[in-house]
Amino acid sequence: MSNFPGTITLSAQTLLAILNEMAESIYQAGFRKLVLMNSHGGQPQVMEIAARDIHLKYGDFMVFPLFTWRVPHITAELLAPKEAQLGIHAGDAETSLMLSILPDQVKMDKAVAEYPDLPQDTLLSMEGRLPFAWATKDLSKTGVFGDPTVATKEKGDRILDSVSNGWVQVIKDIYAFRQPQAFDRD
Repeated sequence: MSNFPGTITLSAQTLLAILNEMAESIYQAGFRKLVLMNSHGGQPQVMEIAARDIHLKYGDFMVFPLFTWRVPHITAELLAPKEAQLGIHAGDAETSLMLSILPDQVKMDKAVAEYPDLPQDTLLSMEGRLPFAWATKDLSKTGVFGDPTVATKEKGDRILDSVSNGWVQVIKDIYAFRQPQAFDRD
């Protein structure tokens, strides 16, 4: 996204340093569970590395590198198939969500649909099990991956409710979570 006006970026090294220093401060303050919640592509892998490094440094510190959209939710049921597969940035789901949360900030008259032109008949993908490295500027002229023109507040209300319910369950699970322990095999 660094080629789009208003975008602020951090290198992976800088983000790792920030996460590690933040976690150390939180650990020193007495906390033993930390959720690293991310809602944007490009950082989940960095957060997973940070979480592992932090846990290795402080064995009693449980760190959860979580991604907003990985909790149970109904969003895919509300989207067209192409949107469910490729609408990963400023498309129907995210725009609908913004129409629910901050409708005055959404300028629907400027909404444009754009999908990446990806190679067909390949096991490789933007995300998933066999990803290739990419930057938004490589695949989009506008920064959009999806179709925001079909977004609605009603869809956004349903998405927000669904994702919120998923997060309530995750937070309950984290609260109850105890670090698994190795056991002797006798």
